[in-house]
Amino acid sequence: MAEGLLDPRTIRQLAAELDLRPTKQRGQNFVHDPNTVRRIVAAAGVTPADVVLEIGPGLGSLTLGLLESAAGVVAIEIEHSLAERLPQTVAERLPAFANRLRVVEADALRVEELDDPQPTLVVANLPYNVSVPVLLHVLAHFPVIRAGMVMVQAEVADRLVAPPGSRTYGIPSVKLAWYCAARRVGSVPPTVFWPVPNVDSGLVELVRRDPPVTTASREEVFAIIDAAFAQRRKMLRAALSGLFGSSAAASEVLTSAGIDPQARGEVLTVDDFARIAEARSLGTVG
Repeated sequence: MAEGLLDPRTIRQLAAELDLRPTKQRGQNFVHDPNTVRRIVAAAGVTPADVVLEIGPGLGSLTLGLLESAAGVVAIEIEHSLAERLPQTVAERLPAFANRLRVVEADALRVEELDDPQPTLVVANLPYNVSVPVLLHVLAHFPVIRAGMVMVQAEVADRLVAPPGSRTYGIPSVKLAWYCAARRVGSVPPTVFWPVPNVDSGLVELVRRDPPVTTASREEVFAIIDAAFAQRRKMLRAALSGLFGSSAAASEVLTSAGIDPQARGEVLTVDDFARIAEARSLGTVG
């Protein structure tokens, strides 16, 4: 097998060798275009000092591109056949960089610690079906990750970067804002994947920032966010009444936090939600 990044023919050869039939259940769509891989690696700003965390490396398309630029790549792969084959693929195509790869065979949603050296970036073509929970899990458990670049379904990309007040603003937007500033930096057409998905993909740049300054815990803040958007068309006093015990109690907390009880969750920032959680935790309710 030749050195270098994977092309469409090699992707199909590897899939045939592994008797791999990509499934919608796992959200498997493999990038087969070297130019797209190089574009993602360049946009991510990977340096020789970085250890990159990659979720769902699959057949290794992006992995190979990352290994050319990073000090190391930690690839978390849930599927045994793919996790087992990846080191061999790297050894065949980029033998000089094979020692930079660590493969962790696991469900990324269950990985809560990694051996040193710790990852400094997350760069991944995230499986469509679990992209948001996986991203939030990684950011929560690996605070050393300073930035990232993720490729997700275009609709998900729009939700992740949406500002307060926009139609697509929701739970993913607010929770991601707890950890990072996010912006969409490009689109990726379906034609660079095998099998070809029926949607475009989007690239989202992440830059770690400090969470809101609050005495409330992240879990307390996220519980408020979940309740507010469970009934997003309702005023906050009504949407939070179940969590706080009554509409009157919710109004009291919201007023204490400096939030209009008649506002809707879709206009609040993550800092606003933190103030609500803090006002509640300080004993205004319960």
